[in-house]
Amino acid sequence: MGTDEHVAATGVSAWLDRSERGKLALTGGDAKEFLQGQISNDLLALTSGTGCYAALLTPKGKMLGDLRILDTGAELLLDTERVALQELFNMIRRFSLGHDVALHKRTLERGLISLLGPGSERVIGDPGLPAAEHAHLVADIDGIQVRAVRTDAGIDLICESQRTAELTRALTARGAEPISEATAECVRIERGRPRYGIDLDDSVIPQEAGLNERAVSFQKGCYVGQETVARLFYRGKPNRQLRGLRLEGPAAVGAQIVFGDRVVGRLSSVATSPRFGEIGLALVRREAPLGSAVLVGDEPVMAVVVGLPFAADDLGPDQLATDGLAPERLDTGDR
Repeated sequence: MGTDEHVAATGVSAWLDRSERGKLALTGGDAKEFLQGQISNDLLALTSGTGCYAALLTPKGKMLGDLRILDTGAELLLDTERVALQELFNMIRRFSLGHDVALHKRTLERGLISLLGPGSERVIGDPGLPAAEHAHLVADIDGIQVRAVRTDAGIDLICESQRTAELTRALTARGAEPISEATAECVRIERGRPRYGIDLDDSVIPQEAGLNERAVSFQKGCYVGQETVARLFYRGKPNRQLRGLRLEGPAAVGAQIVFGDRVVGRLSSVATSPRFGEIGLALVRREAPLGSAVLVGDEPVMAVVVGLPFAADDLGPDQLATDGLAPERLDTGDR
């Protein structure tokens, strides 16, 4: 990952091909009502041109996957991490029996290009895309019809798969720079956005990953996994939460995080950020609160547990070591 790529992705505009994401579509008179009972967010509130993010859960509230749902008026377009596609497909095939629902495979039929950076709208010609995340509309880019979708970091463009290469050439000609997956992952980690199959799996309840606000409706009717999710929200407190780690040096994904004499988590994502240095994401047990100094890996690297997204005023481990931090601010877990 180069600094120039990072500048393009955060300060100008850059593109990355994410066509490998799993894509399905649902049509039929019962499509919205059916899916409403299977996922964690409120689909009935959607209108054409809007969308939402949601979780697919087990009956015990654990995540089988996450997905974006777009209401196009003609269909519900779903996209998800490829690792979660089979679970989503199986659920729809199994539980839609007896409903007026038709399932369509779109993974190979649709390309998906992510534009990152504040210049994304300028690149596609300012088509009037609303500011709300997941808002979408049909646009034209040099004769290529796309569905432009607002994201937290820019705009996604969905097109016919055979026109994907043509679309990326058009975007490059309009000033967007191609970037590597590593750069896009660094931007994601900086923004504190967990990714299913990397930071999230079927052991995670949405609240642990800080997803309630984005992915869960507490006003909708029943859905699979609701009881656990609601009980934890109203009565409980998660034993672990998604946190950022400011690392003193490089560390590997999967490395143990130790606080005092306790293992409190494992690194799930890592990146070398031009803005923040070595950083990572992890589900960290609540015994290690924000500001805790922890040790990461077998040949320990010092790190500090911080909130998300990463911020310029987060204290890194070098500052903890040199700034004479007051004991109450430097919690090592030693008791």
